[in-house]
Amino acid sequence: MAAATAAGAAAAAAAVSLIACYLLFHNSTPKVPWGRTARSSRVSGRRTRRKGLVEAIGSTPLIRINSLSDATGCEILGKAEFLNPGGSVKDRVAVKIIEEALESGDLICGGTVTEGSAGSTAISLATVAPAYGCRCHVVIPDDAAIEKSQIIEALGATVERVRPVSITHRDHFVNIARRRALEANKLAAAQREANGAQTNGLAHADSKMTDDELATMQLESKKTQDNDPSHVSMDMPHSRKCDPSSDSKGGFFADQFENLANYRAHYEWTGPEIWEQTKGSLHAFVAAAGTGGTIAGVSRYLKNRSIKCFLMDPPGSGLFNKVTRGVMYTKEEAEGKRLKNPFDTITEGIGINRVTNNFMMAELDGAYRGTDREAVEMSRFLLRNDGLFVGSSSAMNCVGAVRVAQDLGPGHTIVTILCDSGMRHLSKFFNDQYLADHGLTPTATGLEFLDK
Repeated sequence: MAAATAAGAAAAAAAVSLIACYLLFHNSTPKVPWGRTARSSRVSGRRTRRKGLVEAIGSTPLIRINSLSDATGCEILGKAEFLNPGGSVKDRVAVKIIEEALESGDLICGGTVTEGSAGSTAISLATVAPAYGCRCHVVIPDDAAIEKSQIIEALGATVERVRPVSITHRDHFVNIARRRALEANKLAAAQREANGAQTNGLAHADSKMTDDELATMQLESKKTQDNDPSHVSMDMPHSRKCDPSSDSKGGFFADQFENLANYRAHYEWTGPEIWEQTKGSLHAFVAAAGTGGTIAGVSRYLKNRSIKCFLMDPPGSGLFNKVTRGVMYTKEEAEGKRLKNPFDTITEGIGINRVTNNFMMAELDGAYRGTDREAVEMSRFLLRNDGLFVGSSSAMNCVGAVRVAQDLGPGHTIVTILCDSGMRHLSKFFNDQYLADHGLTPTATGLEFLDK
C-alpha cells in the first residue's frame, strides 16, 4: 500500500512538473536568447503543426534551471528531452537509425528492429518503429526498472528480459539482440526460398548463409553508410514512406552503441538546436555517456565553435579514467575483463567500461565523476525547488553542470541534457525502500551534498 501511495505521489509530481514546464514556456515573457528563440518560433507559426509523430521529435526547449543558476551565478540550462513523444533524448537516435537503415536497405518495411537496451532507446524504438511500418524486438537486462519493460510491451514491442552479464559474454543483452536480428533474417530467407520468390540484397540473403556471413554483409553496409558524406546533413529528419506490400521482412540490429547514426543524430540535430537556442551565448556543455552518441555528437558540433565540453561519469564507469588518464581501468581491473555485473550505480543508461565507436567521436576538455548520493539528492532538490521530475541520468547531468559552474565561476552559460523524466524510475531511483536498502535515503535540504 505504501509503495502504491509513493508511486501515486511520484506520478502526481510528474504531472505537476510537466504542467509547470508547459506554463513556463507558454505564458512567460522571455528575457534571454533561448527564451526569445522559443517565443519567435511560436509567433511565426513555424512547425506549430507537426506532420505525424516523427516530426514532433526534437525542437525541445532549453529550460533555465532557476535553483542551480541562482546558486552558482551561472545560467544553467537543461535541454528538456523528456518532452519528446517517446519521453527521452533517444527518440532522435531511433529516428536516425531507422531512417538510415531504410535508406541503405538493411531494414525493410515490415521488418523487425532489434536492440539491446537498458530502457530509453528501446522505448524510443518501440515508439518510432510503427511510424515506419516496422516492428520492434528488445532485449533488456532484468535489473533495469520494471516499468521500462512494461512500457515497451505496452507499445507493442516484444520484450526479452535476460540476466546481466559482461559484454564479453555471448548472452549479454546486446549480443542476444544482435543474434535475434540474424535469426529473423535467416527465417525470412527460408520463407522466401520456400515461396520461390526472386530476391536480392541483404534482406534477400540465402537461407543457408551462416550468422557470420549475414553479420559481415550488415557490417559492410554500415561501413559504407558511416563513410558516406551524404549522411552528414543539417536537414531535420522526417518520416519516409516504405512499401508495406513487400514480402521481405527480416531483422535489423540497431546497434546503438556502435552505429554512428547515433552520433550523427546529435551532431546534425541536437547540437545545432542548442547553438541556435542559445544564440551562440554558450560557454560549456556537460553530459554523461552510455552509448556515447549524445556527448559525441553535441561536443563535436560545439567544439567547432570553441565551446568547452565535459563528461560526467557515474560510479562503476571507466570513461572518467579514459578521458583524464587515457586508460579505462584501475590496477585491480583489466579493461574489458569484467565477467560479473556487480552493483556499481543506481543510475541507468549511463556509464560503461569500454570505448564505443560513438564515444570515440567525442571531443572533450575534461571529465567529472559523480556519486549515486549526489544524483539522488539532486533529483529531490530539483523536484522541490524547480518542479522538475527527472530521471537518474538527468540528475547526474545536473550534478555535472554545477561542477562545471563551480570551476568556471559566475557569469557563464552551461547547457546539459535532461534525458528523461522520473516516471521511468519509480521502482528504483524514486523508491524509498530501494534507496534505504542501498544506504541512499536523501537527507539534504539544499546543495550541501555538492560541497567540495
